Amino acid sequence: MIEKATFAGGCFWCMVKPFVEWDGIHKVTSGYMGGHLENPTYEDVKEGSSGHLEVVEIEFDPAIFSYEQLLDIYWMQIDPTDAYGQFHDRGESYTTAIFTYTDEQKQIAEASKEKLANSGRFDKPIVTKIRDAERFYPAEDYHQDYYKKETEHYQQDRANSGRDTFITKHWEQ
Repeated sequence: MIEKATFAGGCFWCMVKPFVEWDGIHKVTSGYMGGHLENPTYEDVKEGSSGHLEVVEIEFDPAIFSYEQLLDIYWMQIDPTDAYGQFHDRGESYTTAIFTYTDEQKQIAEASKEKLANSGRFDKPIVTKIRDAERFYPAEDYHQDYYKKETEHYQQDRANSGRDTFITKHWEQ
């Protein structure tokens, strides 16, 4: 049985690759969730008028790759203490959130967040929100698998963002 998980972690370009290369992950789609505008475009979301966050929707087989494992990967991709965006991407559309589809996912996400908060890894509070999943809107085709399609631009943008420096500092110890 295939389940879905949806995570907001700032720019969705940087949130696809960490998830796609695992057994049990069937599909990772860049898109938008959490806003009030129907069929938002990238420009609507980027300018902040739609209320949506950039997200990745992950279709996975929990018998092979668990929701807990997805959360472990998710936390290592973001700054969970930043309430105003992620790295060089600022604004509501780039904030972090875990969108849950079931009560079980919600409980697992809350326990995972609490475990991270109590770990002592960060000096500031964990501000990543846990929200109920809403309608998912896939992003435009040119955003899908951007790290493959526009490798040079993706690598340059990621290097300039500060994401990898943050990950190294907080997770590669």
